Amino acid sequence: MKPIWIVDDDQSIRFVLEKALLRENLPTRSFTNTREVLAALEAANDDESQGPQVLVSDIRMPGGSGLELLDKIKVKHPGLPVIIMTAYSDLDSAVSAFQGGAFEYLPKPFDLPRAVELIRRAVDESQREEVAEERMVAAPEMLGQAPAMQDVFRAIGRLSQSNVTVLITGESGSGKELVARALHKHSPRTDGPFVAINTAAIPKDLLESELFGHERGAFTGAQTMRRGRFEQADGGTLFLDEIGDMPFDLQTRLLRVLSDGHFYRVGGHNAVKANVRVIAATHQDLEQRVKHGGFREDLFHRLNVIRLRLPALRERREDVPALTRHFLQQSAKQLGVDPKRISDAALVQLSTFGFPGNVRQLENICHWLTVMAPAQLIEPKDLPPEVIAGAVVEATSGGFGAAAVPATHSAPAEREPLAPAASAPAHAIAPAVTEAAPHEAPRSDAWESGLELEAQALLAAGRHDVWDALSRRFESRLILTALANTRGRRIEAAQKLGIGRNTITRKIQELGIE
Repeated sequence: MKPIWIVDDDQSIRFVLEKALLRENLPTRSFTNTREVLAALEAANDDESQGPQVLVSDIRMPGGSGLELLDKIKVKHPGLPVIIMTAYSDLDSAVSAFQGGAFEYLPKPFDLPRAVELIRRAVDESQREEVAEERMVAAPEMLGQAPAMQDVFRAIGRLSQSNVTVLITGESGSGKELVARALHKHSPRTDGPFVAINTAAIPKDLLESELFGHERGAFTGAQTMRRGRFEQADGGTLFLDEIGDMPFDLQTRLLRVLSDGHFYRVGGHNAVKANVRVIAATHQDLEQRVKHGGFREDLFHRLNVIRLRLPALRERREDVPALTRHFLQQSAKQLGVDPKRISDAALVQLSTFGFPGNVRQLENICHWLTVMAPAQLIEPKDLPPEVIAGAVVEATSGGFGAAAVPATHSAPAEREPLAPAASAPAHAIAPAVTEAAPHEAPRSDAWESGLELEAQALLAAGRHDVWDALSRRFESRLILTALANTRGRRIEAAQKLGIGRNTITRKIQELGIE
């Protein structure tokens, strides 16, 4: 591990911190002023192993302040945790530093065990961020370690040399266009255009022209000939999103194109041929639409050659941490600011949220946090109101185990995302999807089973704070449930829990569930 850099002109402070950190097997390197630190950072640019894991700096020093040092470090080393030490008289400056990118501030005189614990926390955070950054460098166009997403990736791989029509199903916001783009990118048509159109977002009167183009004078305002999306996608892939909302009369024209590749522009008399692979997507149950007469059965079977089901985010909760860090990095890059970090406690609470808007909603939440979270480290109290409220609902409805049990245990899902339709041709790839089992009523010991599973996972991961991590989550759930039951009345919640009102107030502050 890289050393902890200590910057202070007071030798006694440096000595005390060095000895305390060495007892914790944390290597150190000390400096007396900011000039020495900047020179050492410059020398370490060629060899990152010589740089600091965490930097602890005083504010007031001869030759340059800790705030100036912080500003310069954040330009070249935005991911380096910086802890600012300050006397009580400098507290306002420390708070400003904290808001400007410092990991935390440490008031002097400080309690030595607390200082060591704070530095240890900064070390853990920096190591987590290093791993996240390494993963981000090699991040593919889609992220997901959950079994359901791995099945999707395998399906894309098996379809990589095929031009077969694919129907992608999944809830809104689950990333269906990303899957379509991946299918195009890894297909023989990768050098051709990828053209996407949301059929639900275009008025019915304009959709036909948008798809097939129009000739000059075909209607009022058609002053020139216009190529439609099918012609634009010639030699490549056309992605038809929300195909279930396509008007019935246009479905007939689409069927003709899929059958022989020919179509007519609006107002045209000459057939146009386009060599296009069609990928369609919908959040609707097309079988039910067919039964109710809203969708042509023959078009359904033409589209439903290979069906690929994309899981909802609540079915892949284990992917929430990686996706969150990825979106926080993206948001920071777009806004031109330092990426914010997110604490384990906040990630746990975020992972319990139901995400009715799926991955798109998580991405929007990360944009919100990048702008609205007051500090560089996002804590549970910084999460959006709908996430905090959603955690209360989850706590009251699912118990402790609801958040702890992975999605594969808590929600039945189609494990094989790639399946041919009932009328699929002989070259279809995989067996049909099995029906999902009915939802089982939660058992009274479900939370204990969930607790056991979570403890096993944390222990297997080599964590050394399992007691504290699970205790905090357990207490948070109890208090949130009681507060939901009493509509936020703390004294009544404390009475129902059998604890004192001072205890519940202290716990709310400690657990960050204000």
